[in-house]
Amino acid sequence: MGALYNNFLGILDKLYKYLYLHTVSEKPIFWVASSLDDVRSFPEDARRLAGHFLHIVQQGLEPPDWKPMASVGQGVYEIRIHTRVEHRVFYLAKFSEGIYVLHAFQKKTRTTSASDIDLARRRLKQLVGERGSQRDQG
Repeated sequence: MGALYNNFLGILDKLYKYLYLHTVSEKPIFWVASSLDDVRSFPEDARRLAGHFLHIVQQGLEPPDWKPMASVGQGVYEIRIHTRVEHRVFYLAKFSEGIYVLHAFQKKTRTTSASDIDLARRRLKQLVGERGSQRDQG
């Protein structure tokens, strides 16, 4: 019985080390245009949630409340932040080099405004163009 118990403890120790000490490689965040300043302008509670949810995305996981934003572009997602007022963060995580935050804003109506969607589209188009030109040069 002692050998079986010691074997169990050895397995448990390896499992513990893997689950709790295993470092997860995080993708860096790249802030497009004014998106960092926009998140910084959120009230403190919304800013903290935005940071926490983006950290979850950096680890390759899904934030608690999100949806795809096909209206902006393929691979773009929206993080929904619910505090006294609503806030949204549009991001793109499909590129290997990191997470791109395209747009962050306070949502004032039930539907996302066309101007917010258009702004995120323009930033996505610019990002894709810049990535293409960097590949051509390097």
